[in-house]
Amino acid sequence: MTDKEKQQLLQQLLEKQKTDKLKPTDRYKIPPQDMPEQDPVTRRGNVNEVATGYTETQARLEAMRCLQCKKAPCINGCPVRIKIRDFISAIADSHYKKALDIIKENSLLPAVCGRVCPQ
Repeated sequence: MTDKEKQQLLQQLLEKQKTDKLKPTDRYKIPPQDMPEQDPVTRRGNVNEVATGYTETQARLEAMRCLQCKKAPCINGCPVRIKIRDFISAIADSHYKKALDIIKENSLLPAVCGRVCPQ
């Protein structure tokens, strides 16, 4: 999927959210986003992170894939009990500071969680 197609998909989902809440079937249709990585030839000559991070569009699409489960097994499985559903929702709405604040309610080391969490 090209960047332009990702942006178009995001706009379609945002328009749908204005009139109706996204259903799980809508969320299942959103393709998983591949994490961009440094080219192997480039990275063999540096010590930078291999994963370069999502673009804003990719992050929002990935966040919109969250099913927003009522019982939230992701939160129950988190040893730090981070409100995953809430911070993912904030990312989907492009409220990044709010997302970080939600994470920091339970963890002062969010980067550590990002490295060790299997999800």
